[in-house]
Amino acid sequence: MIHLDAVHKRFALPGAQGWFEAVRSTNLHIEAGEIFGLIGHSGAGKSTLLRLINLLERPDGGAVRVGGEDLTALQGADLRRARQHIGMIFQQFNLMANRTVAGNVALALEIAGWSGTRVDDRVRECLDIVGLEQRARHYPAQLSGGQKQRVGIARALALQPKVMLADEPTSALDPQTTRSVLDCLRDVNQRFGVTIVIVTHEMPVVRKLCHRAAVMHDGQVLEIAPVVQGHLQTQTAQARELLAEDF
Repeated sequence: MIHLDAVHKRFALPGAQGWFEAVRSTNLHIEAGEIFGLIGHSGAGKSTLLRLINLLERPDGGAVRVGGEDLTALQGADLRRARQHIGMIFQQFNLMANRTVAGNVALALEIAGWSGTRVDDRVRECLDIVGLEQRARHYPAQLSGGQKQRVGIARALALQPKVMLADEPTSALDPQTTRSVLDCLRDVNQRFGVTIVIVTHEMPVVRKLCHRAAVMHDGQVLEIAPVVQGHLQTQTAQARELLAEDF
């Protein structure tokens, strides 16, 4: 479903002091229907790599293909159309305070040109999926953190995406609420076959949710390992040392 071929990204340092290599040349292949984790230190390049998948950050080189389509070859309206198949879930929820729960979920549909009862029906479907149909008329300020993140999941689901990208979706939540959000993501994956890529620095998230995970450090993927019976089966000494020290 997702193919990154030799993608890399760097950012200019202030004061003409050179470049920061956020993601070094990386190849990554994620299967359809997989829940794939990106784990590592803060600053390891996880979030930048995630944002390269939907070209919120455009790579300096290499190719990004999602569902067989080369996104790096697209611009403008064509890229916006392709992004409709990629939902995004943010760490800080990014809900619009002046819109109700239903209004937040409807926003992506309205931007895509949906209208009337078609929007209303899809909003109800999405809120039912995440268990918030009774909160449709509430505003974000009236919700708990876990409820806000489930609104974010519903919003990401609205356009029936093939892929959902989640950037540290549980880092602002307590352990019990984290479990409920992870259960929601797993349910979405199992019911609809949506491919999920999740950035996290929390090993329990990888153990509970992911099928495989890439261990990242200094802008590089050290190892891609399967999760077997709740354990990340790393093989390289460098990845094991990183996880033992920091996770």
